Amino acid sequence: MALLIYSKNHPVEDWASALKAEAPDLDIRLHPQTGNPAEIDVALVWKPPPGLLQTFPNLKLIQSFGAGVDGILADPNIPKHVPLARVVDGRLTQGMSEYVLLHVLRFHRQVDTMANNQRNRTWRWLPPVDASERVIGIMGMGTLGGHVARKLVDFGFQVASWSRSLKAVDGVTSFHGDDHLEGFLRICNVLVCLLPLTPQTKGIINRRTLSLLPRGTYVINAGRGGHVVEADLLHALDSEWLSGATLDVFNEEPLRPDHPFWTHPKITVTPHNAADSIPAHVAPQIVDNIRRLRQGLPILRLVDYARGY
Repeated sequence: MALLIYSKNHPVEDWASALKAEAPDLDIRLHPQTGNPAEIDVALVWKPPPGLLQTFPNLKLIQSFGAGVDGILADPNIPKHVPLARVVDGRLTQGMSEYVLLHVLRFHRQVDTMANNQRNRTWRWLPPVDASERVIGIMGMGTLGGHVARKLVDFGFQVASWSRSLKAVDGVTSFHGDDHLEGFLRICNVLVCLLPLTPQTKGIINRRTLSLLPRGTYVINAGRGGHVVEADLLHALDSEWLSGATLDVFNEEPLRPDHPFWTHPKITVTPHNAADSIPAHVAPQIVDNIRRLRQGLPILRLVDYARGY
């Protein structure tokens, strides 16, 4: 059974080593050194070029490097009869919680204002706001969103969530479906986007939805760049409707040098490093799926092609 690895965003040699440590007999091929395409049974990929996957006539499993699969589903020629699996990584989940907590607390404790005061040698006392008076709204309540929500509850924040279907988490006020999106947005002091990118969620952070947020809301996007209509976000910041934004993901990556996000005084840019999978942590579950494939057992963490996640 041959495994093809393709990614321009991951150290593929490190991933090959981690997989070999778990399964020494595994035939691993790094694109473009594919060999005979008919011998490829499994493709471990991240944002493969359109048409690549359909060149393997005997492909039996497509495995994503991470939790997101939108870069794979973007291929119009993806062979949808082949199962697609994603990764659920505890370290990635922990990393995302760290990232969101960091930037929620930056806003909550007015760190940017204090840093600006320091640069200007201004001593000004800033009255603290109790965490129980802040509503942190999380869009997307999958594995990542649920973990982040519980951490924020532990910090004493009010936490609300919005998802396509109802997701109940202790201590979290849950909204779901299009009919309840407006009610969710109207109560958020911080809006955190952790949604999967699907045709339904593309551009969901736009002029209309931003206008429904209370004045002074802070936005954190660690989902996908496609969730944000960039011009609408800039308008909301420049009009002082939003107090600021932290962005880890973008429509075009790397962010081009002349992009206005780099120099905007109210935007923090991070280079898509909120959280990532570590090869040694994830290799066992990928190898487990390959073994399941060999043995005719159900594949774990399957993606629903119709839903997009």
